[in-house]
Amino acid sequence: MKKALSLLVILALFNACDDGDLTQEDISFEDVTLTQNCSANSIIYKIKEQEALILEVPKTNFTTELTAANDTIELDISTTANRVVYRFYNGTVTSNNICETIAPATPFITDQWTATAGKIRIVTTADITTNPTTKATTITGYNHNIVLKNVTFAKAIGTQVYETFPFGNYKSTIKPLSFNFDQTLEKCTSSNDVYNFNTSEALILNIDPSLIANEATPLNSPRTGLVGTTTNVFTYRLFSNLLTADYFCQNTTPTTPAVTQEWNGVTGINGENGIIEVTTTTNGPNSFKHTIVLKKVSLQKGNSNFTLGDSFIYGELFTTTN
Repeated sequence: MKKALSLLVILALFNACDDGDLTQEDISFEDVTLTQNCSANSIIYKIKEQEALILEVPKTNFTTELTAANDTIELDISTTANRVVYRFYNGTVTSNNICETIAPATPFITDQWTATAGKIRIVTTADITTNPTTKATTITGYNHNIVLKNVTFAKAIGTQVYETFPFGNYKSTIKPLSFNFDQTLEKCTSSNDVYNFNTSEALILNIDPSLIANEATPLNSPRTGLVGTTTNVFTYRLFSNLLTADYFCQNTTPTTPAVTQEWNGVTGINGENGIIEVTTTTNGPNSFKHTIVLKKVSLQKGNSNFTLGDSFIYGELFTTTN
């Protein structure tokens, strides 16, 4: 009997011993799809009942420039920059526990794993909506997919390493380009620039002059050209301050108002896309109206692009002959 009791005591003592390096505890946030952010700092996070997974990364890394195919933004994890922590609380955690300068007294943190090494990889793609009627596309925001690679967490006892740990998707929204243009075009007398503008935006088409000849076009037979890089160059610009007509037709492009975004027309392919159509009609004695339509024209900035749709009316240009 004494031998049996002694054996049970030895087994109990053996089971009570724990090597922290061998203890495997998994961070499980697969069912948490919403990644949130704090507006006043660089923290983004996911919360689940009494747990929080927190990433502190400068938000400049979540840009509106798409990462190229098979490319990523890669950041080194440390305990002072690009921080990753996993926290346990003694009650239900909310955003106030993460973002507030003076966090609520409860619940309080009962344990924390701190990432000491590894990489943060970010792949950015655009969120795009398509108009079902015109087939025009609009960029409404960006999706930043975050994955931790070879991340080491320091725990109270031992460490835990993940070769690949999907953090999740962080979405940033933007104000879509308004494209609030009328259909009245102007042309520079000193160049082939045909432009349309409002108080903050401009569309500029450096048009092939043969497309706006002062001669009526046959019915259903417009003059055609393709968006290009030297002829029929098409540009959209968004400005930071008030835009006026004085900006255009200068020998040197003005530096004010400042351009905050510039999108360039994608080179067209004959019979497929990037097509410019000009229909010319008479508008009284020695007067002509040129209606310019863009067919399946796309604009590009870096790796981002959007299309103006199957048929976009650029506007009407009026000319006269002597």
